[in-house]
Amino acid sequence: MGRVRTESSREIYRNAWMSLREDRIVHPDGTPGLYSVVDKPTCACVIPVENGGFHLVDQFRYPVGRRSWEFVQGTWPHDGPPGEDLARAELAEETGLRARSVDLLGSIAIAPGLTSQTCDVYLATGLTHGEHAREATEQEMAHRWFARADFEAMLRDGTVVDGVTLAAYALYVLRAG
Repeated sequence: MGRVRTESSREIYRNAWMSLREDRIVHPDGTPGLYSVVDKPTCACVIPVENGGFHLVDQFRYPVGRRSWEFVQGTWPHDGPPGEDLARAELAEETGLRARSVDLLGSIAIAPGLTSQTCDVYLATGLTHGEHAREATEQEMAHRWFARADFEAMLRDGTVVDGVTLAAYALYVLRAG
């Protein structure tokens, strides 16, 4: 099977956190096509584990018009590097937690039909508590610890709907059992 070939690409929009491009492509059978792609830097998702449970954050997610319980997540602007430093920074910023150990569990494609963004998933253990340093956009964020059974109940009843959190938890279960 052949590959999709990009004929042209043009940037439609850009800000500090993302860009939107439009690509004219040719399918393997020669049929022309068009893709709109959101380019965003790699993000980090952090699963803070303590006492058999997880620390989650709750925040208003404007695109879906609702609050969302999630694992810690975030990225730098376009010029920031992904990796453990990002994971540690997001964990401290959103929760005030610091981790003795931050281990990479894997990487996921956020929404491969829409965006090039991937997310590195980290397990944070050996936690110490401190003050958070949230950004202005996170001023209504809440942070809370949940027992694993309560978290899993939130998955079953649809309280947790964030795709990155769901995928990250699958990586966690595959590692930890």
